[in-house]
Amino acid sequence: MLKTHAIILALILQCSVLYAQEQRHGKKHISDSLYIEQVESTSPDKILHAEPLYIDLIRDLGARKGEKEWNIGAGITDNLKYDTYQTLVEYEFAPVNRLGLEIEVPITFYAPLNGTEKEEVPSHRVESVKAAVQWTFLVSPAANLSAAAGYINELELEDISIISTRKAVRANIYNPFLVVAKRWGNNFHTLIYAGPQFEQPLYGGKTESTYAWNTNIHYMISGTRNFVGMEINKEWHKHDFDMVIRPQLRVGIADNLMIGIVGGIPAKRENQRFSTFARLIWEPGSKHH
Repeated sequence: MLKTHAIILALILQCSVLYAQEQRHGKKHISDSLYIEQVESTSPDKILHAEPLYIDLIRDLGARKGEKEWNIGAGITDNLKYDTYQTLVEYEFAPVNRLGLEIEVPITFYAPLNGTEKEEVPSHRVESVKAAVQWTFLVSPAANLSAAAGYINELELEDISIISTRKAVRANIYNPFLVVAKRWGNNFHTLIYAGPQFEQPLYGGKTESTYAWNTNIHYMISGTRNFVGMEINKEWHKHDFDMVIRPQLRVGIADNLMIGIVGGIPAKRENQRFSTFARLIWEPGSKHH
């Protein structure tokens, strides 16, 4: 398993190098300044930012009315006792300028490792139904800076094996968040995504809180929306701290179709080891080049 993940990471890095070379010398090369002008010249103001691939945003910062996007994601996490297989379907759109809305349904499957007893492996489950909103309240072309506030409401569902014998929803999760992003020059992008998460059981039990602070840095390849970068997900829960480093690559395969590939390296291997994740991104009606 670890060898497989190492090979995938090596391929990500190799693809990024080859693609960068292709863009520098290819016939369709467009300069950074011209491409950024193409994205940002339309009213209202919008700054081109690189969006993280694992904890993604609810539409682009500064979203314009009519923008929409479908995401299909799949990933695998190597835990100590079992593997976790994740899938998700996500739809996001902007009904008015600067406002993004999203609906997402993640599904998880589990497979035991090394003779792990069935009782120690979680049940397959439709994780939840997520609804989210994000409002970009600051767009500063002079500073190449954007900021947004958002809210995710997640109805956590029961395991598939018992969902027919008990009520379907086990908990309600509240997640307000703040996003601040800045582009440095034409190629380098930084972004901070932070906020608390409160999980309230619906049938007894205490509300649990978690705090997340995610930092991101990306290099966007000249004249494209393709990038390589790093997403660092940090989470505090009671006295526990977890951090996962996620190197990533996004490549356009058509004017309105992109694929993102993410690796996951935990800072501490308590329960989770290496992980990989891929996201297919389709923007219907988009005319990006």
